[in-house]
Amino acid sequence: MTNSKPIILVAVIALLVGAIYFLSTPGVKKSGVTDAVTVSPSSSTTNASHAAEISEKSKKYEQAKEITTPDGFINTDGKPVTVSEFVGKKVMLVDFWTYSCINCQRTTPYLNAWYEKYKNQGLVIIGVHTPEFAFEKKYENVKAAVAKLGIKFPVVLDNDYSTWTAYKNQYWPHKYLIDIDGYIVYDHIGEGGYEETEQKIQNALRERATVLGESTAINQPLTKETPSSGGAQSPETYFGASRNQFLGNAPRSVLGDRKKLSFPKDMDLNQLYLSGDWTFADEFAQNNSSDAGVNYLYNAQNVFFVAGAESETVVEVLRDGNPLGAEAGADIEKTTDGKTIVKIKEERLYKIIQDAARGVHGLKLIIQKPGLKAFTFTFG
Repeated sequence: MTNSKPIILVAVIALLVGAIYFLSTPGVKKSGVTDAVTVSPSSSTTNASHAAEISEKSKKYEQAKEITTPDGFINTDGKPVTVSEFVGKKVMLVDFWTYSCINCQRTTPYLNAWYEKYKNQGLVIIGVHTPEFAFEKKYENVKAAVAKLGIKFPVVLDNDYSTWTAYKNQYWPHKYLIDIDGYIVYDHIGEGGYEETEQKIQNALRERATVLGESTAINQPLTKETPSSGGAQSPETYFGASRNQFLGNAPRSVLGDRKKLSFPKDMDLNQLYLSGDWTFADEFAQNNSSDAGVNYLYNAQNVFFVAGAESETVVEVLRDGNPLGAEAGADIEKTTDGKTIVKIKEERLYKIIQDAARGVHGLKLIIQKPGLKAFTFTFG
């Protein structure tokens, strides 16, 4: 009989090395816990009719899920927030968002308005901040974004995606309406649907008032909806190696350095082109040379750029070969010599183009020094 101990030892070592490699490989998303914590429905009612309604709800709706392994709280005076503490007492709106998402930013004013209108009539809003990029995991970054957006309701950091996973969520933003009995009676993905969502909130608040025997009248006029933008035809375009499928002049999905990239003579629509020296990380591409450039032919009304830098970096912005005019976004500045620039430092979303109508245009960025981290273009 051969001695099997050396073979077993080699196998164990191989497994350990493989596990270490898997956990450290860029692009491996570390999702949250897979065991969702289901919130128990309200059981304190003594009303036979309401008890029957709860029984019917259990056949139609899913029960809410608890916030799991939170990474911090904002607007809570340092106290933890749970879903279960409000079951039988309040109506809840759980909103999954992340601060560099333009769709989330455009939804926030409606959430703020609903919170102010209904917080004294039984509505609780909980913003679950689940990050898309690593820099969005930083508590101070999220806290600053919450302040800038004027958010007053509680925000929970969900850095490990555990609550996201519990709700089987896949989108930013995504709102879940939880009634007084702890059931998810409505949800909405993305922007829009504000009138419908607010009507559902009012219906849930009226039910709450009835159940608790309150005489509160829920009859406020619906929040006025701002018309959405012209409808982008260009897709969200990532710079990092894990998702840069629209990169047009360098190998896609490859980590590492690419030197002396140059723009092609002709550009295709919705393709990302870079010039100069770049390093491709998992989530971003970083320029390593002065006057590095980005070219993109887009079809949209608005253009947003998620980026950051260790020290303030000036980026010249041209559209169709010219400085920006009336279409200049909120983060664009005009210099005394007629250039249009954006100064990038904080890792966040920068508003580059905010036009009156959708159109096909060539966008060019000229980065004046090394060190800018480019994460994504988004369009509206």
